[in-house]
Amino acid sequence: MTGYGVANLENDAYIIHAEVKTLNSKFLDLSLKYPRQFADKEIEIRNLISERLERGKVNLTLDFSTKSYDNLPIEINEVLFKKYVEKYKSLANQVGETIPDLVKLALQSPSVSTSVTEKSQQPEEWEAAKKVLLEAVDKCMGYREDEGAALLEKFGENIQVIADGLDRIKEEEPRRKQRIKDKIRNHFSEWLEERDFDQNRFEQELIYYFEKLDITEEIVRLETHLNYFRKILLSGESQGKKLGFISQELGREINTIGSKANDVVIQQLVIQMKDELEKIKEQALNIL
Repeated sequence: MTGYGVANLENDAYIIHAEVKTLNSKFLDLSLKYPRQFADKEIEIRNLISERLERGKVNLTLDFSTKSYDNLPIEINEVLFKKYVEKYKSLANQVGETIPDLVKLALQSPSVSTSVTEKSQQPEEWEAAKKVLLEAVDKCMGYREDEGAALLEKFGENIQVIADGLDRIKEEEPRRKQRIKDKIRNHFSEWLEERDFDQNRFEQELIYYFEKLDITEEIVRLETHLNYFRKILLSGESQGKKLGFISQELGREINTIGSKANDVVIQQLVIQMKDELEKIKEQALNIL
């Protein structure tokens, strides 16, 4: 969900600049900076952004300046200003000193000047500002879409690596079972010849042992999750959270295969698959 968009408008009356930046985040996190005259538009601004950007850490900057000023953006309490000047002069005379920056000192004194919270009285100003804002948001969305196209291709490569690893595991699985059988047969052949034992109990123990090492169900579930991931990826809808959930399920099955396989060849394949899955999880936050 990384994105960037900027838009500008300048005419005879005012200059407008809008900038939108987005970063990865599981939820929509808005940070807004806009002129005071549009303070009453905050809810509308938030709605405009949330309808389009949906998720991500969003930083919006909206600047609006007029080319003519009929009123000052601050109010000066002239009576209080004069009082400060008189007081400072009196104090300076008492100690036989002068105050070089008397006017500046008086203007900076408490309550002499206060900012004016402006509210736009001209609807066309907000309409112009909103148009520039939406243009910046649309450009940010275009940036996201370009990034999404690149991610789609990359996800396809990552999933294919995992699918190829699964295919190799399925090819290796019969050989793994045979290696386990040969290992058990070699370890117990001599022991069985020398000792009396319960054949039925021994067979039950072997069945239990093989069931604990069997990864057939995990292979089937992993293949199902891979197919579902591809389906969601190509659906064209905002499914970022769902892809994140599927990635968790992929990881669970891959880890289980690695722990149950007890085989060096399969575990090497599992490591490669987990590496690709981590890349998917990292980039899944970029998907709406």
